Amino acid sequence: MIDDLLLFQRADPEQYSDNTINGLITVNITGHMTHDVLDDGMGVNNPEVLCKAHSEIERNIQQGILLDESNLPKLQYLNCIINETLRLYPVVLLLIPHFSSEECTVGGYNVPSGTMLITNAWAIHRDPKVWVEPGRFMPERFECGEGDKGDGYKFIPFGLGRRSCPSSGLAMRMMGLALGTLIQCFEWKRIGEEQVDMWEGSGITLPKTKPLVVMCEL
Repeated sequence: MIDDLLLFQRADPEQYSDNTINGLITVNITGHMTHDVLDDGMGVNNPEVLCKAHSEIERNIQQGILLDESNLPKLQYLNCIINETLRLYPVVLLLIPHFSSEECTVGGYNVPSGTMLITNAWAIHRDPKVWVEPGRFMPERFECGEGDKGDGYKFIPFGLGRRSCPSSGLAMRMMGLALGTLIQCFEWKRIGEEQVDMWEGSGITLPKTKPLVVMCEL
């Protein structure tokens, strides 16, 4: 995709400026992220979560009115579902590499200046030393502050600091609108009694080994 955009830029630099290319790439990445979180965040293995989210939407949005961006600040439990989904199923396994700017010691290990540093977000998000029942899908943990970003930087789906993902705000709004609308407009269920397979395959973005297959009703 990037190669094609650069070719277009050489042919028409005014139409395909650096800002335009950056915007297209951002939207593409954000859309991919939103799709992954919708697959995981539907919560069909946890019907009580979907029921609670639907009740929250009914309490805060007038019947017959479709959810929009202005409603998102009122839907705190919906935001908790998205955060818990990003914790258990981060969009990427490893965050973007960085380099140490100077020699330092971390956890008893000497890190020379210029060392490549890679953060395993998946491992941090499932570490039993910092999370209660880390393998359990429990959005309520973000209601009680367990997932507070200031608490040891243990929730880092978008990275952290000045080098964190610049599109995190856009991604959260898109996921909130999409997931909230799907919960508001449809009733989601598993096709049978068997749990939906959430097993992750190999790759940078941890794709599911089996596609999501569920049933919905108006």
